Amino acid sequence: MPPNATSTAMLTCAFGVAPSTLNVLPTSRVFIEGKPAATIKDMVPTMNIPPFGMCTSPSNPQVAAATAAALGVLTPMPCVPVPVGPWKPGAAKTLIANMPALTSPSVCNCAWGGVITIGFPGTTRTMSS
Repeated sequence: MPPNATSTAMLTCAFGVAPSTLNVLPTSRVFIEGKPAATIKDMVPTMNIPPFGMCTSPSNPQVAAATAAALGVLTPMPCVPVPVGPWKPGAAKTLIANMPALTSPSVCNCAWGGVITIGFPGTTRTMSS
C-alpha cells in the first residue's frame, strides 16, 4: 500500500528546474500525521501546485517565444503549472470527502508536457488502500 500524500508533499515536474511543495487546504477536515490529507482533486495551479521555478518545456508558449528570440537556444521561462486533469490513479479504496485519496505513486500531467510526480508524500507511517 502506498503512502498517503498530505500538505508539504514534495513535488517535481519533468520540465521544472526546482522542486515544489503541495499545498492542501484543510477543507475536508481530514488530517494525517497533523497535516491536511490530499485528494486527486488537489491540483489547482499556484494554490495546490506551486511553480517549479523555471519551465524548460518547448511546448510552453513563453519558453518557445524566448527560445525563438534567442535564435534557438533553449531559454527557460517562469513556471506556471497548467494541470490537465486530476492526479492519477489515487487510492483504490480510501476516500476523503468522496474523492480518492492522493498517494505517492500518483502523477498529474501539465498542459506543457511535463509530468508532476510526488517525491516525498509528506507522511511516513500512513498508508492507503
